[in-house]
Amino acid sequence: MKWLLIFWGGPVMVLTGWYGLSYYDMSFGIFMLTREAHDLVFRIYGHILGIPPETIPPLVARAMVVDTLIVFGLVALRNWRLIAAWCRRRFGAPQSSEVPSLASEANLSSAP
Repeated sequence: MKWLLIFWGGPVMVLTGWYGLSYYDMSFGIFMLTREAHDLVFRIYGHILGIPPETIPPLVARAMVVDTLIVFGLVALRNWRLIAAWCRRRFGAPQSSEVPSLASEANLSSAP
């Protein structure tokens, strides 16, 4: 499971980092982080796919969201017993032995 998260999270972080840095033209002297490279990459992908380049980033973002849901779904499926036990402990009704008694000897009235 660790490797699944590494092989999923690594490319997501690299792609998101590249997109953010190149979109805002924070190049640090590296051509691939310039806005020109950003526009060139999306023009090439747009030409290959036959769609306008400005429609590609939302498609990639949606694909990343779907992939994230699939990966977290797999993790949840693998650990469903642990998750269910945590939910029962966190949100379940308390057991009768866990309910503290509100009555105490100091608070009891001796009135008839």
